[in-house]
Amino acid sequence: MKPIWIVDDDQSIRFVLEKALQREDLPSRSFTNARDLLQALESSPDEEGPQILVSDIRMPGGSGLDLLNKVKEKHPGLPVIIMTAFSDLDSAVSAFQGGAFEYLPKPFDLPKAIELIRRAVEESQREEFAEERMAAAPEMLGQAPAMQDVFRAIGRLSQSNVTVMITGESGTGKELVARALHKHSPRAGGPFVAINTAAIPKDLLESELFGHERGAFTGAQTMRRGRFEQAEGGTLFLDEIGDMPFDLQTRLLRVLSDGHFYRVGGHNAVKANVRVIAATHQDLEQRVKEGAFREDLFHRLNVIRLRLPALRERREDIPMLARHFLQQSAKQLGVEPKRISDAALVRLSAFGFPGNVRQLENVCHWLTVMAPAQLIEPKDLPPEVAPAAGEATERFAAAASAPATPVQPAAATPPAFAPALGNGHTSWETALEAEALELLASGRHDVWDALTRRFESKLILTALANTRGRRIEAAQKLGIGRNTITRKIQELGLED
Repeated sequence: MKPIWIVDDDQSIRFVLEKALQREDLPSRSFTNARDLLQALESSPDEEGPQILVSDIRMPGGSGLDLLNKVKEKHPGLPVIIMTAFSDLDSAVSAFQGGAFEYLPKPFDLPKAIELIRRAVEESQREEFAEERMAAAPEMLGQAPAMQDVFRAIGRLSQSNVTVMITGESGTGKELVARALHKHSPRAGGPFVAINTAAIPKDLLESELFGHERGAFTGAQTMRRGRFEQAEGGTLFLDEIGDMPFDLQTRLLRVLSDGHFYRVGGHNAVKANVRVIAATHQDLEQRVKEGAFREDLFHRLNVIRLRLPALRERREDIPMLARHFLQQSAKQLGVEPKRISDAALVRLSAFGFPGNVRQLENVCHWLTVMAPAQLIEPKDLPPEVAPAAGEATERFAAAASAPATPVQPAAATPPAFAPALGNGHTSWETALEAEALELLASGRHDVWDALTRRFESKLILTALANTRGRRIEAAQKLGIGRNTITRKIQELGLED
Protein backbone atom coordinates (compact mmCIF):
# COMPACT_ATOMS: atom_id res chain seq x y z
CA MET A 1 0.00 0.00 0.00
CA LYS A 2 1.19 3.52 -0.79
CA PRO A 3 1.98 5.74 2.25
CA ILE A 4 0.00 8.57 3.82
CA TRP A 5 1.96 11.80 3.44
CA ILE A 6 1.79 14.32 6.31
CA VAL A 7 2.92 17.94 6.08
CA ASP A 8 2.95 20.12 9.22
CA ASP A 9 5.54 22.42 10.74
CA ASP A 10 4.52 21.23 14.22
CA GLN A 11 6.78 18.29 15.13
CA SER A 12 4.42 17.03 17.84
CA ILE A 13 1.53 16.74 15.35
CA ARG A 14 3.70 14.81 12.91
CA PHE A 15 4.97 12.49 15.68
CA VAL A 16 1.50 11.71 17.05
CA LEU A 17 0.04 10.97 13.60
CA GLU A 18 3.04 8.86 12.56
CA LYS A 19 2.82 6.68 15.67
CA ALA A 20 -0.95 6.30 15.40
CA LEU A 21 -0.70 5.29 11.75
CA GLN A 22 2.09 2.87 12.57
CA ARG A 23 -0.14 1.14 15.14
CA GLU A 24 -2.78 0.78 12.40
CA ASP A 25 -0.20 -0.72 9.98
CA LEU A 26 -0.55 2.31 7.71
CA PRO A 27 2.76 3.52 6.23
CA SER A 28 3.48 7.24 6.41
CA ARG A 29 5.99 9.87 5.33
CA SER A 30 6.29 13.34 6.89
CA PHE A 31 7.34 16.79 5.69
CA THR A 32 7.88 20.07 7.54
CA ASN A 33 6.78 22.38 4.72
CA ALA A 34 4.85 22.43 1.43
CA ARG A 35 7.95 23.10 -0.70
CA ASP A 36 9.67 19.84 0.27
CA LEU A 37 6.47 17.87 -0.25
CA LEU A 38 5.92 19.29 -3.74
CA GLN A 39 9.52 18.44 -4.70
CA ALA A 40 9.04 14.87 -3.46
CA LEU A 41 5.77 14.60 -5.33
CA GLU A 42 7.44 15.70 -8.58
CA SER A 43 10.27 13.20 -8.27
CA SER A 44 8.23 10.19 -7.06
CA PRO A 45 6.79 7.67 -9.54
CA ASP A 46 3.03 7.13 -9.28
CA GLU A 47 3.46 3.77 -7.57
CA GLU A 48 5.61 5.40 -4.85
CA GLY A 49 3.50 8.53 -4.41
CA PRO A 50 1.02 9.13 -1.60
CA GLN A 51 -2.28 7.34 -1.14
CA ILE A 52 -3.56 10.25 0.99
CA LEU A 53 -2.19 13.69 1.78
CA VAL A 54 -2.79 15.23 5.24
CA SER A 55 -1.80 18.91 5.38
CA ASP A 56 -1.90 21.69 7.93
CA ILE A 57 -3.59 24.88 6.73
CA ARG A 58 -1.10 27.36 8.24
CA MET A 59 2.61 26.76 7.62
CA PRO A 60 5.60 29.01 7.00
CA GLY A 61 6.53 29.18 3.32
CA GLY A 62 3.08 28.32 1.94
CA SER A 63 -0.43 27.57 3.18
CA GLY A 64 -2.25 24.27 2.97
CA LEU A 65 -4.79 25.79 0.58
CA ASP A 66 -2.03 26.84 -1.83
CA LEU A 67 -0.59 23.33 -1.57
CA LEU A 68 -4.06 21.87 -2.21
CA ASN A 69 -4.46 23.88 -5.41
CA LYS A 70 -1.03 22.87 -6.71
CA VAL A 71 -1.54 19.20 -5.89
CA LYS A 72 -4.99 19.10 -7.53
CA GLU A 73 -3.61 20.57 -10.75
CA LYS A 74 -1.36 17.57 -11.35
CA HIS A 75 -2.98 14.89 -9.17
CA PRO A 76 -6.74 15.56 -9.27
CA GLY A 77 -7.64 12.14 -7.86
CA LEU A 78 -5.45 12.37 -4.73
CA PRO A 79 -7.59 12.77 -1.56
CA VAL A 80 -6.34 15.67 0.59
CA ILE A 81 -7.33 16.15 4.25
CA ILE A 82 -6.82 19.70 5.54
CA MET A 83 -6.04 20.19 9.27
CA THR A 84 -7.38 23.50 10.58
CA ALA A 85 -7.85 25.24 13.92
CA PHE A 86 -11.41 26.12 14.96
CA SER A 87 -10.63 29.77 14.23
CA ASP A 88 -9.88 28.78 10.63
CA LEU A 89 -13.21 27.11 9.93
CA ASP A 90 -13.98 29.76 7.31
CA SER A 91 -11.02 28.34 5.44
CA ALA A 92 -12.74 24.96 5.42
CA VAL A 93 -15.16 26.34 2.82
CA SER A 94 -12.20 27.28 0.65
CA ALA A 95 -10.74 23.82 1.24
CA PHE A 96 -13.87 22.12 -0.02
CA GLN A 97 -14.08 24.44 -3.02
CA GLY A 98 -10.49 23.53 -3.81
CA GLY A 99 -11.33 19.83 -3.81
CA ALA A 100 -10.35 18.72 -0.28
CA PHE A 101 -11.63 15.30 0.79
CA GLU A 102 -12.39 16.51 4.33
CA TYR A 103 -11.07 18.88 6.97
CA LEU A 104 -9.87 17.91 10.44
CA PRO A 105 -10.39 20.54 13.17
CA LYS A 106 -7.57 21.07 15.70
CA PRO A 107 -7.23 19.97 18.42
CA PHE A 108 -8.48 16.67 17.07
CA ASP A 109 -9.48 13.38 18.64
CA LEU A 110 -6.75 10.95 17.51
CA PRO A 111 -9.01 7.90 16.92
CA LYS A 112 -11.35 10.11 14.90
CA ALA A 113 -8.42 11.41 12.85
CA ILE A 114 -7.24 7.87 12.10
CA GLU A 115 -10.77 6.81 11.16
CA LEU A 116 -11.01 9.76 8.77
CA ILE A 117 -7.67 8.85 7.18
CA ARG A 118 -8.74 5.20 6.88
CA ARG A 119 -12.01 6.25 5.26
CA ALA A 120 -10.08 8.38 2.77
CA VAL A 121 -7.79 5.43 2.00
CA GLU A 122 -10.75 3.11 1.40
CA GLU A 123 -12.45 5.70 -0.80
CA SER A 124 -9.23 6.24 -2.77
CA GLN A 125 -8.79 2.51 -3.37
CA ARG A 126 -12.44 2.11 -4.34
CA GLU A 127 -12.22 4.98 -6.83
CA GLU A 128 -9.05 3.52 -8.34
CA PHE A 129 -10.82 0.20 -8.83
CA ALA A 130 -13.89 1.89 -10.32
CA GLU A 131 -11.76 3.91 -12.74
CA GLU A 132 -9.95 0.74 -13.84
CA ARG A 133 -13.29 -0.95 -14.56
CA MET A 134 -14.60 2.04 -16.48
CA ALA A 135 -11.39 2.30 -18.51
CA ALA A 136 -11.55 -1.39 -19.32
CA ALA A 137 -15.10 -1.09 -20.67
CA PRO A 138 -15.60 2.48 -21.92
CA GLU A 139 -18.48 1.62 -24.24
CA MET A 140 -20.46 -0.49 -21.78
CA LEU A 141 -23.82 0.88 -20.82
CA GLY A 142 -24.21 -1.57 -17.96
CA GLN A 143 -23.22 -4.95 -16.59
CA ALA A 144 -26.61 -6.22 -15.43
CA PRO A 145 -27.84 -9.43 -17.12
CA ALA A 146 -30.67 -7.53 -18.83
CA MET A 147 -28.18 -5.13 -20.42
CA GLN A 148 -25.88 -7.99 -21.40
CA ASP A 149 -28.79 -9.36 -23.44
CA VAL A 150 -28.98 -6.01 -25.24
CA PHE A 151 -25.23 -6.05 -25.93
CA ARG A 152 -25.45 -9.56 -27.34
CA ALA A 153 -28.29 -8.48 -29.62
CA ILE A 154 -26.23 -5.52 -30.88
CA GLY A 155 -23.41 -7.95 -31.63
CA ARG A 156 -25.69 -10.30 -33.55
CA LEU A 157 -27.05 -7.39 -35.59
CA SER A 158 -23.59 -5.95 -36.33
CA GLN A 159 -23.51 -7.18 -39.92
CA SER A 160 -27.19 -6.62 -40.65
CA ASN A 161 -29.21 -3.80 -42.21
CA VAL A 162 -32.51 -5.08 -40.79
CA THR A 163 -35.04 -2.62 -39.35
CA VAL A 164 -35.01 -2.54 -35.53
CA MET A 165 -37.63 -1.41 -33.02
CA ILE A 166 -36.31 -0.31 -29.60
CA THR A 167 -38.83 -0.22 -26.76
CA GLY A 168 -38.46 0.92 -23.17
CA GLU A 169 -39.49 3.61 -20.73
CA SER A 170 -38.44 7.21 -21.24
CA GLY A 171 -34.86 7.82 -20.18
CA THR A 172 -33.60 4.25 -20.59
CA GLY A 173 -31.10 5.17 -23.32
CA LYS A 174 -32.86 4.18 -26.54
CA GLU A 175 -30.88 6.64 -28.68
CA LEU A 176 -27.59 5.37 -27.23
CA VAL A 177 -28.51 1.84 -28.34
CA ALA A 178 -29.53 3.15 -31.77
CA ARG A 179 -26.14 4.85 -32.12
CA ALA A 180 -24.40 1.62 -31.05
CA LEU A 181 -26.37 -0.33 -33.69
CA HIS A 182 -25.24 2.19 -36.30
CA LYS A 183 -21.62 2.25 -35.12
CA HIS A 184 -21.29 -1.53 -35.32
CA SER A 185 -23.15 -1.93 -38.64
CA PRO A 186 -21.96 -1.94 -42.27
CA ARG A 187 -23.34 1.63 -42.47
CA ALA A 188 -20.99 2.97 -39.78
CA GLY A 189 -19.22 5.14 -42.37
CA GLY A 190 -22.49 6.90 -43.23
CA PRO A 191 -24.40 9.53 -41.24
CA PHE A 192 -26.51 8.87 -38.16
CA VAL A 193 -29.55 11.17 -38.21
CA ALA A 194 -32.03 11.31 -35.32
CA ILE A 195 -35.46 12.92 -35.16
CA ASN A 196 -37.98 12.95 -32.32
CA THR A 197 -41.35 12.72 -34.02
CA ALA A 198 -43.14 13.84 -30.84
CA ALA A 199 -41.12 17.07 -30.55
CA ILE A 200 -41.98 18.51 -34.00
CA PRO A 201 -45.39 20.04 -34.80
CA LYS A 202 -47.54 17.95 -37.14
CA ASP A 203 -47.54 20.62 -39.87
CA LEU A 204 -43.74 20.66 -40.00
CA LEU A 205 -42.98 16.97 -39.48
CA GLU A 206 -43.64 15.94 -43.09
CA SER A 207 -41.19 18.54 -44.38
CA GLU A 208 -38.64 17.56 -41.70
CA LEU A 209 -38.77 13.93 -42.78
CA PHE A 210 -39.03 14.19 -46.56
CA GLY A 211 -37.89 17.74 -47.36
CA HIS A 212 -39.70 20.19 -49.65
CA GLU A 213 -39.36 21.84 -53.05
CA ARG A 214 -39.07 25.56 -53.51
CA GLY A 215 -42.51 27.17 -53.43
CA ALA A 216 -44.18 24.09 -51.95
CA PHE A 217 -45.79 26.30 -49.30
CA THR A 218 -45.57 29.84 -47.96
CA GLY A 219 -42.05 30.47 -46.73
CA ALA A 220 -40.45 27.66 -48.78
CA GLN A 221 -38.07 29.93 -50.66
CA THR A 222 -35.49 27.22 -51.38
CA MET A 223 -35.43 23.46 -51.84
CA ARG A 224 -34.70 21.66 -48.55
CA ARG A 225 -33.45 18.13 -48.02
CA GLY A 226 -35.28 16.17 -45.33
CA ARG A 227 -33.93 13.73 -42.77
CA PHE A 228 -34.24 10.76 -45.12
CA GLU A 229 -31.91 12.42 -47.63
CA GLN A 230 -29.56 13.61 -44.88
CA ALA A 231 -29.24 10.00 -43.69
CA GLU A 232 -28.44 8.65 -47.18
CA GLY A 233 -26.13 5.65 -46.87
CA GLY A 234 -26.48 5.65 -43.09
CA THR A 235 -29.09 5.28 -40.35
CA LEU A 236 -32.25 7.25 -39.59
CA PHE A 237 -33.42 7.02 -35.98
CA LEU A 238 -37.12 7.78 -35.51
CA ASP A 239 -37.65 8.38 -31.78
CA GLU A 240 -41.13 8.26 -30.21
CA ILE A 241 -42.57 6.71 -33.35
CA GLY A 242 -45.82 5.99 -31.50
CA ASP A 243 -46.67 9.71 -31.61
CA MET A 244 -46.36 10.02 -35.41
CA PRO A 245 -49.56 11.41 -37.01
CA PHE A 246 -51.65 8.77 -38.78
CA ASP A 247 -51.39 10.31 -42.29
CA LEU A 248 -47.59 10.47 -42.05
CA GLN A 249 -47.54 6.82 -41.02
CA THR A 250 -48.87 6.04 -44.50
CA ARG A 251 -46.02 7.93 -46.18
CA LEU A 252 -43.44 6.25 -43.94
CA LEU A 253 -44.90 2.83 -44.79
CA ARG A 254 -44.53 3.59 -48.50
CA VAL A 255 -40.85 4.51 -48.08
CA LEU A 256 -40.17 1.31 -46.15
CA SER A 257 -42.06 -0.73 -48.76
CA ASP A 258 -40.57 0.53 -52.05
CA GLY A 259 -37.57 2.59 -50.97
CA HIS A 260 -38.76 5.83 -52.64
CA PHE A 261 -40.37 9.05 -51.44
CA TYR A 262 -41.39 12.49 -52.72
CA ARG A 263 -40.44 15.82 -51.23
CA VAL A 264 -43.35 18.02 -50.21
CA GLY A 265 -44.48 19.74 -53.44
CA GLY A 266 -42.22 17.49 -55.55
CA HIS A 267 -43.03 15.27 -58.53
CA ASN A 268 -39.80 13.28 -58.86
CA ALA A 269 -39.26 10.20 -56.72
CA VAL A 270 -36.15 10.23 -54.52
CA LYS A 271 -34.50 6.91 -53.73
CA ALA A 272 -33.91 6.22 -50.03
CA ASN A 273 -30.87 4.12 -49.15
CA VAL A 274 -31.43 4.33 -45.40
CA ARG A 275 -31.63 1.90 -42.50
CA VAL A 276 -34.50 2.81 -40.17
CA ILE A 277 -34.34 2.28 -36.42
CA ALA A 278 -37.48 3.25 -34.51
CA ALA A 279 -38.06 3.69 -30.78
CA THR A 280 -41.04 4.19 -28.51
CA HIS A 281 -41.99 4.14 -24.84
CA GLN A 282 -45.59 3.28 -25.73
CA ASP A 283 -47.34 -0.06 -26.16
CA LEU A 284 -47.66 -0.10 -29.96
CA GLU A 285 -49.79 -3.24 -29.97
CA GLN A 286 -52.33 -1.36 -27.84
CA ARG A 287 -52.04 1.70 -30.10
CA VAL A 288 -52.84 -0.58 -33.07
CA LYS A 289 -55.91 -1.95 -31.28
CA GLU A 290 -57.06 1.61 -30.58
CA GLY A 291 -56.69 2.52 -34.25
CA ALA A 292 -53.99 5.13 -33.53
CA PHE A 293 -51.17 3.25 -35.26
CA ARG A 294 -51.19 1.41 -38.55
CA GLU A 295 -50.89 -2.36 -38.12
CA ASP A 296 -49.02 -2.80 -41.41
CA LEU A 297 -46.47 -0.13 -40.40
CA PHE A 298 -46.10 -1.78 -37.01
CA HIS A 299 -45.12 -5.07 -38.65
CA ARG A 300 -42.72 -3.25 -41.02
CA LEU A 301 -40.93 -1.64 -38.09
CA ASN A 302 -41.12 -4.57 -35.71
CA VAL A 303 -38.73 -6.88 -37.60
CA ILE A 304 -36.32 -7.11 -34.64
CA ARG A 305 -37.36 -5.76 -31.25
CA LEU A 306 -34.96 -4.77 -28.51
CA ARG A 307 -36.43 -4.01 -25.09
CA LEU A 308 -34.37 -1.81 -22.79
CA PRO A 309 -34.83 -2.54 -19.07
CA ALA A 310 -35.84 0.20 -16.68
CA LEU A 311 -33.12 1.30 -14.26
CA ARG A 312 -34.97 -0.31 -11.35
CA GLU A 313 -34.52 -3.64 -13.19
CA ARG A 314 -30.73 -3.20 -13.29
CA ARG A 315 -29.96 -1.67 -9.90
CA GLU A 316 -26.49 -3.26 -9.83
CA ASP A 317 -25.49 -0.82 -12.59
CA ILE A 318 -26.37 2.29 -10.56
CA PRO A 319 -23.00 2.66 -8.73
CA MET A 320 -21.02 2.42 -11.98
CA LEU A 321 -23.37 4.80 -13.82
CA ALA A 322 -23.37 7.29 -10.93
CA ARG A 323 -19.57 7.47 -10.85
CA HIS A 324 -19.50 7.84 -14.64
CA PHE A 325 -22.02 10.70 -14.60
CA LEU A 326 -20.20 12.45 -11.74
CA GLN A 327 -16.99 12.34 -13.78
CA GLN A 328 -18.88 13.55 -16.87
CA SER A 329 -20.60 16.43 -15.04
CA ALA A 330 -17.36 17.59 -13.46
CA LYS A 331 -15.67 17.62 -16.86
CA GLN A 332 -18.51 19.67 -18.36
CA LEU A 333 -18.41 22.19 -15.52
CA GLY A 334 -14.62 22.29 -15.29
CA VAL A 335 -14.54 21.31 -11.60
CA GLU A 336 -13.01 18.55 -9.49
CA PRO A 337 -15.04 15.28 -9.76
CA LYS A 338 -16.89 14.42 -6.57
CA ARG A 339 -16.74 10.99 -4.97
CA ILE A 340 -19.76 9.16 -3.60
CA SER A 341 -19.89 7.08 -0.43
CA ASP A 342 -21.18 3.52 -0.21
CA ALA A 343 -24.05 4.68 2.00
CA ALA A 344 -25.16 7.20 -0.64
CA LEU A 345 -24.89 4.54 -3.35
CA VAL A 346 -27.09 2.21 -1.29
CA ARG A 347 -29.66 5.01 -1.01
CA LEU A 348 -29.50 5.72 -4.76
CA SER A 349 -29.78 2.02 -5.58
CA ALA A 350 -32.94 1.76 -3.48
CA PHE A 351 -34.67 4.61 -5.34
CA GLY A 352 -37.16 3.71 -8.08
CA PHE A 353 -35.91 6.24 -10.70
CA PRO A 354 -39.12 6.75 -12.73
CA GLY A 355 -37.01 8.84 -15.12
CA ASN A 356 -34.48 6.01 -15.43
CA VAL A 357 -30.88 6.66 -16.54
CA ARG A 358 -31.67 10.22 -17.64
CA GLN A 359 -32.93 11.02 -14.13
CA LEU A 360 -29.81 9.49 -12.56
CA GLU A 361 -27.67 11.64 -14.85
CA ASN A 362 -29.60 14.75 -13.77
CA VAL A 363 -29.19 13.80 -10.09
CA CYS A 364 -25.42 13.45 -10.56
CA HIS A 365 -25.29 16.83 -12.30
CA TRP A 366 -27.22 18.35 -9.36
CA LEU A 367 -24.82 16.74 -6.88
CA THR A 368 -21.79 18.08 -8.76
CA VAL A 369 -23.17 21.60 -8.31
CA MET A 370 -24.92 21.39 -4.93
CA ALA A 371 -23.15 18.81 -2.73
CA PRO A 372 -21.11 20.77 -0.15
CA ALA A 373 -18.14 18.37 0.17
CA GLN A 374 -16.05 16.29 -2.20
CA LEU A 375 -17.46 13.08 -0.71
CA ILE A 376 -21.21 12.75 -1.28
CA GLU A 377 -23.08 11.32 1.71
CA PRO A 378 -26.77 10.26 1.93
CA LYS A 379 -27.71 13.61 3.49
CA ASP A 380 -26.42 15.38 0.35
CA LEU A 381 -28.83 13.62 -2.03
CA PRO A 382 -31.62 15.74 -3.54
CA PRO A 383 -34.97 15.68 -1.70
CA GLU A 384 -36.81 13.81 -4.45
CA VAL A 385 -34.40 10.88 -4.03
CA ALA A 386 -33.81 10.69 -0.28
CA PRO A 387 -37.41 10.35 1.02
CA ALA A 388 -38.46 7.81 -1.57
CA ALA A 389 -35.34 5.74 -1.03
CA GLY A 390 -35.81 5.80 2.73
CA GLU A 391 -39.38 4.50 2.84
CA ALA A 392 -38.35 0.88 3.43
CA THR A 393 -35.82 2.00 6.01
CA GLU A 394 -38.50 3.94 7.86
CA ARG A 395 -40.82 0.93 7.85
CA PHE A 396 -38.07 -1.25 9.28
CA ALA A 397 -37.02 1.41 11.81
CA ALA A 398 -40.62 1.83 12.98
CA ALA A 399 -40.97 -1.91 13.50
CA ALA A 400 -37.59 -2.08 15.24
CA SER A 401 -38.53 0.70 17.66
CA ALA A 402 -41.83 -0.96 18.64
CA PRO A 403 -41.89 -3.07 21.84
CA ALA A 404 -41.00 -6.66 21.07
CA THR A 405 -43.83 -9.14 21.51
CA PRO A 406 -42.96 -12.16 23.68
CA VAL A 407 -42.49 -15.25 21.55
CA GLN A 408 -44.79 -18.12 22.34
CA PRO A 409 -43.53 -21.67 22.90
CA ALA A 410 -42.51 -23.54 19.77
CA ALA A 411 -45.73 -25.50 19.57
CA ALA A 412 -47.81 -22.34 19.53
CA THR A 413 -45.59 -20.34 17.16
CA PRO A 414 -47.18 -19.75 13.73
CA PRO A 415 -45.40 -21.18 10.67
CA ALA A 416 -42.40 -19.42 9.11
CA PHE A 417 -43.25 -16.25 7.15
CA ALA A 418 -46.42 -15.79 9.20
CA PRO A 419 -47.44 -12.10 9.32
CA ALA A 420 -47.73 -11.87 13.10
CA LEU A 421 -46.62 -13.34 16.38
CA GLY A 422 -48.17 -13.36 19.85
CA ASN A 423 -51.37 -11.36 20.19
CA GLY A 424 -51.57 -10.28 16.57
CA HIS A 425 -48.87 -7.61 16.88
CA THR A 426 -46.08 -7.50 14.30
CA SER A 427 -42.66 -8.12 15.86
CA TRP A 428 -39.46 -6.55 14.57
CA GLU A 429 -38.18 -9.99 13.56
CA THR A 430 -41.20 -10.49 11.33
CA ALA A 431 -40.80 -7.00 9.87
CA LEU A 432 -37.15 -7.82 9.15
CA GLU A 433 -38.16 -11.09 7.53
CA ALA A 434 -40.72 -9.33 5.30
CA GLU A 435 -38.23 -6.64 4.33
CA ALA A 436 -35.58 -9.24 3.50
CA LEU A 437 -38.03 -11.15 1.32
CA GLU A 438 -38.97 -7.95 -0.52
CA LEU A 439 -35.35 -7.04 -1.21
CA LEU A 440 -34.42 -10.59 -2.24
CA ALA A 441 -37.35 -10.69 -4.66
CA SER A 442 -36.22 -7.40 -6.21
CA GLY A 443 -33.05 -9.04 -7.52
CA ARG A 444 -30.63 -6.95 -5.44
CA HIS A 445 -27.23 -8.39 -4.55
CA ASP A 446 -26.45 -6.26 -1.47
CA VAL A 447 -29.26 -7.37 0.84
CA TRP A 448 -26.91 -8.34 3.69
CA ASP A 449 -25.10 -5.00 3.66
CA ALA A 450 -28.28 -2.95 3.24
CA LEU A 451 -30.14 -4.58 6.14
CA THR A 452 -27.05 -4.70 8.37
CA ARG A 453 -26.55 -0.95 7.93
CA ARG A 454 -30.17 -0.28 8.88
CA PHE A 455 -29.98 -2.55 11.93
CA GLU A 456 -26.70 -1.04 13.16
CA SER A 457 -27.95 2.52 12.58
CA LYS A 458 -31.11 1.93 14.59
CA LEU A 459 -29.24 0.17 17.40
CA ILE A 460 -26.62 2.94 17.75
CA LEU A 461 -29.16 5.78 17.56
CA THR A 462 -31.32 4.11 20.20
CA ALA A 463 -28.31 3.66 22.51
CA LEU A 464 -27.24 7.29 22.03
CA ALA A 465 -30.77 8.48 22.77
CA ASN A 466 -30.73 6.39 25.94
CA THR A 467 -27.41 7.90 27.08
CA ARG A 468 -28.27 11.47 25.93
CA GLY A 469 -25.58 11.36 23.26
CA ARG A 470 -22.74 10.08 25.43
CA ARG A 471 -20.82 7.79 23.07
CA ILE A 472 -18.58 6.06 25.60
CA GLU A 473 -21.55 5.13 27.77
CA ALA A 474 -23.53 4.00 24.70
CA ALA A 475 -20.62 1.82 23.59
CA GLN A 476 -20.40 0.25 27.06
CA LYS A 477 -24.12 -0.57 27.09
CA LEU A 478 -23.91 -2.08 23.60
CA GLY A 479 -20.84 -4.08 24.55
CA ILE A 480 -18.55 -2.58 21.92
CA GLY A 481 -15.43 -0.43 22.09
CA ARG A 482 -15.24 3.36 21.93
CA ASN A 483 -13.32 3.27 18.65
CA THR A 484 -15.87 0.87 17.18
CA ILE A 485 -18.85 3.10 17.88
CA THR A 486 -16.97 6.15 16.55
CA ARG A 487 -16.09 4.30 13.36
CA LYS A 488 -19.64 3.01 12.93
CA ILE A 489 -21.16 6.48 13.40
CA GLN A 490 -18.93 7.82 10.64
CA GLU A 491 -19.44 4.85 8.30
CA LEU A 492 -23.21 4.99 8.69
CA GLY A 493 -23.41 8.76 8.28
CA LEU A 494 -24.90 9.34 11.73
CA GLU A 495 -22.79 12.38 12.63
CA ASP A 496 -25.72 14.75 12.24
